[in-house]
Amino acid sequence: MYTITDQLKDMGFSINPLDYIIKRNNNHRHFNTLDYFCIFIVLQDLDLLVENIFHSIKAGNIVFIGPQKNITFGESKGPEIYLIAFSSCFYERSTKDSLFLNSQLFFNYSSDIFVAPFHNKEEMKVVFMERMKSFQEKDQSLYVAAAHNAIERLMLDAFLHIPPEEIKKDYNFEYLYYVNKFKVILQRDYKKAKKVSYYANELNITSRKLTEMTEYIFGKTAKQLIIEKLITEFEKAINFSNHTISEISYELGFSDEGNFSNFIKKHAGKYPSEMK
Repeated sequence: MYTITDQLKDMGFSINPLDYIIKRNNNHRHFNTLDYFCIFIVLQDLDLLVENIFHSIKAGNIVFIGPQKNITFGESKGPEIYLIAFSSCFYERSTKDSLFLNSQLFFNYSSDIFVAPFHNKEEMKVVFMERMKSFQEKDQSLYVAAAHNAIERLMLDAFLHIPPEEIKKDYNFEYLYYVNKFKVILQRDYKKAKKVSYYANELNITSRKLTEMTEYIFGKTAKQLIIEKLITEFEKAINFSNHTISEISYELGFSDEGNFSNFIKKHAGKYPSEMK
């Protein structure tokens, strides 16, 4: 029987190349996910059996598999398949986290796996291997935080590929779906759109409904999330660029520096000049 790594046992999280995991299993390719949630980053083609159902996964996909699943891996041609395994205790910190863990990503209605595409192979290797290794070597608490954020990023991207008709079967997942899309649109349009009504219209729902959803998932109104985004982007710009406050205010979509200064003072407690 496969013995889990010390890191997974102690922390509830691990990330390793699949060939390393197979080698630890005395080169046997049969596993059970036990109580762990598993995410496979597939950088090369992979064949596998999950609960005796065959799946051929092409390179450029992420595979989500829930607990207590029997898996048999086919032969692979190289080491570029990575396995993230984690416990619910490691990941679950909020309502949003709980919804992700109990969503169709890990408990698919029509299959024992869920597959979603990704687009940048090199970014995956940097973010989920090189960067994670750097955090692990530097500081344990940073490593834990980075691991949680990395898992969330994978799930956020994959969640957009769940068919809407499946999501609408459960209002909890529907909330998560819309809030995720809101965050994606906010990242795209925060410079030009600062009203909740704009984002609600983009999602074809009412402003009241969007706020109800964000309060359920994040404990914050949609307006608060928009404000937080603007303040965060200002802080990044003032600390990591040579732009003036006037230039930053214009970049963030404010036509008047005075209005921008009052906005920052109202919501951050300081004027922009005091935050530099």
